[in-house]
Amino acid sequence: MAAPTLDELTPTGAGFTADPHPVHAALREKGRVHRVHIPGSGDVWLVLGRDEVRAALTDPRLRNDIRHSATWESDGGNAIGLNMLQTDAPQHTRLRALVAREFTAGRIEAMRPRVQQIADRLLDAFPPAGTADLVADYALPLPLTVICELLGVPVEDQRLFHTWSTELVAPSSPAAAGAAAGEMSAYFAALIAAKAGDPGPDLMSALVGASTAPDGLRAEELLGMAFLLLVAGHETTVNLISGGVLNLLRHPDQLAALRAEPGLLDGAVEEMLRHDGPVAAAAFRFAAEPLEIAGIRIPAGDSVMLSLAAASRDPEHFADPDRFDIRRAARGHLAFGHGIHHCLGAPLARVEGRIAVATLLRRLPDLALATEPDSLVRRPSTMLRGVVALPVRWSRRLPA
Repeated sequence: MAAPTLDELTPTGAGFTADPHPVHAALREKGRVHRVHIPGSGDVWLVLGRDEVRAALTDPRLRNDIRHSATWESDGGNAIGLNMLQTDAPQHTRLRALVAREFTAGRIEAMRPRVQQIADRLLDAFPPAGTADLVADYALPLPLTVICELLGVPVEDQRLFHTWSTELVAPSSPAAAGAAAGEMSAYFAALIAAKAGDPGPDLMSALVGASTAPDGLRAEELLGMAFLLLVAGHETTVNLISGGVLNLLRHPDQLAALRAEPGLLDGAVEEMLRHDGPVAAAAFRFAAEPLEIAGIRIPAGDSVMLSLAAASRDPEHFADPDRFDIRRAARGHLAFGHGIHHCLGAPLARVEGRIAVATLLRRLPDLALATEPDSLVRRPSTMLRGVVALPVRWSRRLPA
């Protein structure tokens, strides 16, 4: 089969970023694995089937370390340190264990009242009736505040991080992305030094304190972990909240069902994650040796893109997969990945998503879109799914 060049898979393909699912479905009918070209990333193998994606996420022959890529060339360093997304076992096992023992279920559960407080404070700032950009005024500041407080980042510095992370996940240019990485690296280096001298009750202080142990995080690992926790800790949740609310507003029957039965909330959030989750594709994998996926031979050194978005709409696993149904048993989705790289922050993202959506619907009982859905602009990324802005309107705002 000839390798197709699919321009719609690039961030410049507005049709694909707006709705990649028809493209995924058309490709999947021809096969579960395709060779595609993505400008900026080169030729990659795109895996679309849920079973194939799930298996690939745990296949030890597919590595996260880019040094297994046939096209890798050392640039002499890494401005944003070394993090779990870039490593494989046993190094990944050590890094994840160090963070997991601090990023506990108890710590996350203890944050629930604070997340609720932040959600209410943000809505208190809304006018009694009017319009707002739900991304800038709610979906962004909520998880950004939560993760910055968790890491011990001063409130006055929080907006800096969104500027940097936006440039890193959807670069306007290589130079701008490099500058953002350098600025974020310098900031975190200073923050780590400050935590070493004056630790607090935050997660970053705990990681810095543990770095003195024999198996503790080294300097470049601390830097990389700070970067990963900050960026992954808010970027995906911004898109979960805004994308989830958008899906509800575009499906009035589902919105009405959730308002009538608040007990459907947990399932609704899972369906938001499945139907149009915040992460379109997992971090690139690289074949450490030749292998086969769905009968397609992948040569050693080739890059592999695992489409979480396509996997979560595989008709072999989800009946009528394009239908948004909050009563669906959606837990089989792969929005948070699978295997050793399964998102460590998934429990926190779920807490934030549930509180954000429930609070919004409770306090703005007639919330509606303030623009046509087709006019919404998607973020220019093949890896993340999200809108740049989400204009909404309401005529009543209830007290907390």
